Formats: sequence, C-alpha cells, structure tokens
Amino acid sequence: MTLAALMCIPFLTNVILDTPSHRMAFTASPLITLGVGLALWRSCRTELFGLRSREIFLLTNLSWIMVCVFGALPFIFETEISFTDAFFETMSGITTTGSTVLVGLDNMNPGILMWRSVLQWLGGIGFIVMAVAVLPFLKVGGMRLFQSESSDWSEKVMPRSGVIAKRIVQVYIGLTFLCGWAYHLGGMTIFEAINHSMTTLSTGGYSTSDASMGNFANPAVHWTGTLFMLLGSLPFVLLVRFFSGSAEPLWKDCQVRGFLKLLLFVWLTMTMWLIWNSEYSAFEALTLVAFNTTSVISTTGFALTDYSLWGGFAGASFFLLSFIGGCSGSTSGGVKIFRFQLGLKLLDVQLKLMSHPRACFSIQYNGQPITSEITRSFVGFTFFFLMLTGIMTLLLSLMGLDFITSLTGAVTAIANVGPGLGDIIGPAGNFSSLPDMAKWVLSIGMLMGRLEIITVLVMFTKAYWQR
Repeated sequence: MTLAALMCIPFLTNVILDTPSHRMAFTASPLITLGVGLALWRSCRTELFGLRSREIFLLTNLSWIMVCVFGALPFIFETEISFTDAFFETMSGITTTGSTVLVGLDNMNPGILMWRSVLQWLGGIGFIVMAVAVLPFLKVGGMRLFQSESSDWSEKVMPRSGVIAKRIVQVYIGLTFLCGWAYHLGGMTIFEAINHSMTTLSTGGYSTSDASMGNFANPAVHWTGTLFMLLGSLPFVLLVRFFSGSAEPLWKDCQVRGFLKLLLFVWLTMTMWLIWNSEYSAFEALTLVAFNTTSVISTTGFALTDYSLWGGFAGASFFLLSFIGGCSGSTSGGVKIFRFQLGLKLLDVQLKLMSHPRACFSIQYNGQPITSEITRSFVGFTFFFLMLTGIMTLLLSLMGLDFITSLTGAVTAIANVGPGLGDIIGPAGNFSSLPDMAKWVLSIGMLMGRLEIITVLVMFTKAYWQR
C-alpha cells in the first residue's frame, strides 16, 4: 500500500512537467498494487500473532521481493521492456545498486526517471531500518555488535524504538533536501537536483543522464555529491545524535574513524598517482579521484569519468575498493568497514597466540567484547560472501561473458556497487546487452548482498522449515 502511494510521485511529476505518459504506467500500476495491498490487509487484519526470528527472516525476504515485482510494473507499461529487464532495474533500484539496463536516459519520460530515484530513496531508508532494527536481532554477519534499543523487539522497548526510527527518517529527509538544494545551487535544474539528491544520499547512483555525473561540468556539483555520498555512508543513528547536538559519539566511533582514514588515504594516494600519470591539474585530479573513489567505497555507483582508462593500477584499485562498503547502519552496501577492523583484530590475536600459546587475550570493539557468537557470525558471512562471488562468476562465465565482466559483475552485484569493469558493464557501459539469465543471476546476487547473504541463505536450510 505504501508502494502504491509512492507511485503517485512520478504521476504528479508528469502532470507538473506536462509530459505525456502511457496511461497504464502510473494509473494502473498504483491501482493494481493498492488492490493487492488492501486484499492482504483485509485478509490479515483480524489475526493477532507475535513475530519470532523465523517469521522476521521470511517477512524480510518476501517484502523486498514483492516490492520488486510490483515496482517493475511502471517500467513494463511505460518503456515496454521485458519483465526480466524491469525486474532487474527495480531490484537494482530498491537494493541501491545502481546497475541499469535502460539507455537514452536524457530523453526518457520524467516519470520513469523519478520512479527510479524514488525506488533508490525508499531502498536506502529501508536498509537503514533493517540494519538498525532487524539484522542485530537476527545475529547476522557480526551485526550483534550494534545491538541497541532499536533492535530490541520486546513490547517494553518498541515505543522507544519507534521514536528512534522516526528521528532517523527525519534526518534522512532533511539531508535529502539539503543535498537537492546544494545541487540546484551548483547548476542542476530542480528536476535533476531532486532526482540526484535521492540517489546520492541513498548511495544508489541512478542518474537522469547516460553520462551520469559526467553530464555536469561544475566542480561544485561533484563535491556536493562527494560530501553527501560520504554522509550516506555513516551510521544514521550517530547522525541523529550529531544533529541533536551530541557530536562526540560520531567522532569517537571506531567505525567512522576507520572509514574516514581509509577514504583520506585513498584520496591522497590515487590523486598523487593520477597527477604523475596524466595532464590533470592537482585540483582536477583530486576532484576526479575523490568523487569516483567515494562513489565506489560508498557503493553509490555514480561515474564522473571512465576511470577504467586510467591504467592498470587504477583498475586494480577500483576493483579492490568495490569490496569495501561504508559503515553499519548506513545506506551503503558491500563488506562494512567494521568487518575489516574486526578481521584485523582477530588476526592480531592469532599472531600473538603463535608466540604465546597459553596467553589469554580480550578483544573489544567500540568498548564491547567480541564474543564467540559474533566471531562465528563474522566468519560465516565472510566465507559465504567469497563463495557466492565465486559461484556467480562461474555462472556468468558459463553464459558466454568474459572473465573481467563475469568477476566484476558478480562483485558489483553482491556489494551493490553498480558499475563493473570492462567494455560491457564498466563506468561507460550498461547491463542491457547481457543475456536474460545473467540478469536473473545478478538480481539474485543484488538481493542476497543487500540482505547480508545469510538472511537469504537460511531460508534454504532444512532446519528453518522444521517445527
């Protein structure tokens, strides 16, 4: 029912811009979606039941899948693409991946462009709520470290959790507005600014132009994008406290400090390399590097230029950076920074034990002890992430795709980055030419990556379905 209400936004966009649209796209689509939603609500509204972890796993998976099924309707009616392409585009949008099969965006119906942006904006706030309230409760991928009131599903704490969720939404909307205002001051039209603000803060990466951010020459636009992609990669619970006047928790957070240090190191290293190996000025090189690397690390997927043409070092660097995500509780995907930090702590202890096998070491992260439960969850996530990457690479290779396209396509789908590398799906490429089966494989990869893999895999175990 919420999705049906959001479909009114692109309808109003076409009305305001006086743009003709297929009558089925934003009239029939919301009516169909609303009808199904009302039927489901009518059939369930008298039932009273509690949600346990098994039901939450099922609800989480089915919610994201159903949004993609019904969110694909406007694409089918307006652009007349196949259901495979429409589902891929919607899955890429709602998971804030940013991979696209659509071409000719500069001349496309404004309603469709707005719908793509709305999907990414909705997916961004949806994942924040899931990362704050659901994943710690389900003990997924080490997220137990971020257990808080908002991830306590007892009746006593739920009102407090609702207040936290409301404030997160308020900050999300406020930052979206500020981003759009800054884009407009930088030279974007109001329509372009609204679309790009939604896809920037959600770290999604959909643009209104085939050239992505390369369509805008003003450096103010590029630095605005860099700033708000960075903000979208920070924990929103800490941003809420920051805007409430308590900045200390944000600056003292290990995850935030690690993310900012990594970003600064990458900016300086690649800027110096690009200045040395090109004719760009220092400011131009810094702008290009800062925007593109932040786009990849935050898993946004905007492209300012085709960085795959910068040389072997840049290509290898961007490939490795595509594995890295932002902070937990943000809109970004990928392998969150805290997992790299946790892995380094575990490696440090293991090396110490090699020299002092009888010693006892206590491991803490942000002042919290790292229990064996968290360690098992972290190791399980890392193993399944690498295993899924390998399986998807092999499957895509079987469909006739070259190794670079297969490998980077798998990584960019699971990490929800957007563009891969190579001539086909690189920053200047598109996913439209891929076989339909490859698009389904990548769609599954995007969903599994967004839901932290284990949330989906548990549904295929025998133990889950046993009473």
